[in-house]
Amino acid sequence: MIRVYGTSNTRAFRVLWMLEELGVPYELVKTDFHTGATRAPEFLKLNPNGRVPVLQDGELVLFESLAINLYLAETYGRDSLWPKGASDRARTVQWSFWAMTECERNLFAVLLQSGGEQFETWRAWTETPEFRETHPGQRMPSAEEGRAALQHPLRALDSHLDGRGNILGGGFSAADLNVASVLVTARLAQLDLGAFPSLDAWLTRATSRAALAAAAQK
Repeated sequence: MIRVYGTSNTRAFRVLWMLEELGVPYELVKTDFHTGATRAPEFLKLNPNGRVPVLQDGELVLFESLAINLYLAETYGRDSLWPKGASDRARTVQWSFWAMTECERNLFAVLLQSGGEQFETWRAWTETPEFRETHPGQRMPSAEEGRAALQHPLRALDSHLDGRGNILGGGFSAADLNVASVLVTARLAQLDLGAFPSLDAWLTRATSRAALAAAAQK
């Protein structure tokens, strides 16, 4: 049985969405960083970084949400989400890295400073000694800085999606899931995507999938 450590309101959500899409049985081991569970010795044996998600599949232990999803898609989704061609597999990795490096930090900056009470705990966490210890030298951009920095990458994806239904040009794939699982933060932050109509329409389709709704209920 596959085990996922985390909660659905963290990056573990991305892994839960992938598993729901694949229809693979799994157990969610609820592990909340707010309670200190990710700093417990037994958890640090799984991920010495002290973060969720972590995946256990037999003897394999993996951390980093999008890396876990690439593994799951390749292992369990060869007839569905995992591309058959080497070039499309490379593009899946490319766009997954792109979402993390070009978008995630600035999306979180906008989200955490969007004024929603439900994100107050997250905001407070970025000001704790634990955050400063695990993110040395990092400063969370302001919401304005985040919005400004997102314009170029979002325009790049919007241009790529113009005339395409999905990122690889065919059906919904691991590339779409990984990128959408990062960009869904734009919806939570109520970020205006009106200037990026192709991206906006694609994100609406991706985040309307039944598997995402099932993952969010975990």
